[in-house]
Amino acid sequence: MERDGDRAWCRWRSFAKITALTYIVPVICLSLVVVCVARPIYPLPSKISHNHRQPIQTSRPYNIAHRGSNGEIPEETAAAYMRAIEEGTDFIETDILCSKDGFLICFHDVTLDATTDIANHKEFANRKRTFEVQGVNTTGFFTVDFTLGELKELRVKQRFSSRDQQYNGKFPIITFDEFISIALEAPRVVGIYPEIKNPVFINQHVKWPGGKRFEDKFVETLKNYGYKGSYLSKEWQKQPVFIQSFAPTSLVYISNMTDMPKILLIDDATMPMQDTNQSFLEITSDAYLDYIKDYVVGIGPWKDTIVPVVNNYLQTPTDLVSRAHSHGLQVHPYTFRNDNSSLHFDFHEDPYQEYDYWINKVGVDGLFTDFTGSLHNFQEWTSPLSKDGHDDKTASELLNKISSLISSYKN
Repeated sequence: MERDGDRAWCRWRSFAKITALTYIVPVICLSLVVVCVARPIYPLPSKISHNHRQPIQTSRPYNIAHRGSNGEIPEETAAAYMRAIEEGTDFIETDILCSKDGFLICFHDVTLDATTDIANHKEFANRKRTFEVQGVNTTGFFTVDFTLGELKELRVKQRFSSRDQQYNGKFPIITFDEFISIALEAPRVVGIYPEIKNPVFINQHVKWPGGKRFEDKFVETLKNYGYKGSYLSKEWQKQPVFIQSFAPTSLVYISNMTDMPKILLIDDATMPMQDTNQSFLEITSDAYLDYIKDYVVGIGPWKDTIVPVVNNYLQTPTDLVSRAHSHGLQVHPYTFRNDNSSLHFDFHEDPYQEYDYWINKVGVDGLFTDFTGSLHNFQEWTSPLSKDGHDDKTASELLNKISSLISSYKN
């Protein structure tokens, strides 16, 4: 009996070893694959199918989560974007740059210094360099000097010292693909608002096979995930997207590749365009707005160029919004921040007063905000949507118009 038991034990041990190898080896291989492709160790949204998702609202100005809900969580991280979706944003906005090996990443600055822990990585100390960026010599650790694998070793930190610092060092840089997956896997339809960031600089320092440009890779990525269609088309409403850039030549270039809606960003009035060197007065002239409307659906100006500010007090608004509207262009100004240091004296440290001013008096069509939740709350209080995502006020106004037409016909 003991011999039989020993033999049975030996057979069991052999079976257990084979079983363990059968399951453990694939797991180890899978883990190696995950590490090799630099997938994040933090959870992304699950791959569940959300049927009959609530559609994106189009009846009130768009709530655009500027780099995610970065007033609360470090910018351009998965956590910041997920938080913005929880808070009710219409679009999650991001800046697209590039790694040394050609991967598109979500990051604002061409250098890593301000919002990552690069200074703590002594192994990268020799990577600091000086490049010319938009005509200015800039020194730092550039994204284009690091592979995606190396960038994934870094952790992001809060840009503003006055904001919550508890999440510093917790989240990695994400890729454009990861950003898109966050929007597509949301429980309701959430649009994306990616920027072609510093295309002149990126095209100078990163080369792709076949002579492709940064803009080619950017549009190719969007198409790979099914983004297509002109503004408010059925395809667009299924997967909403605005493509933005400060470089008009990039927007004109990609207009031959896609009819997805585009937004021309406009900088400080003292800053020339990064690729054409045009002045603010040139690009906001009626002649130029008439030209650019063939390529874009709107403009995204810095808000102080719409309403000038002197000694932190608002001055008389310019006619830029009304002129843009007369050319059929939307206006999505940036950036709205709740921080007291960012609120002009006119608003008495109350961000809701600022939202009211820009939406109801200036009449803009979308707002880039660092504090998604506060803008969502303001709009829900002042112009709530019905449960199916449509504006009750708009429906009521339409019924009144129909009633008026019927009355006129009877008379």
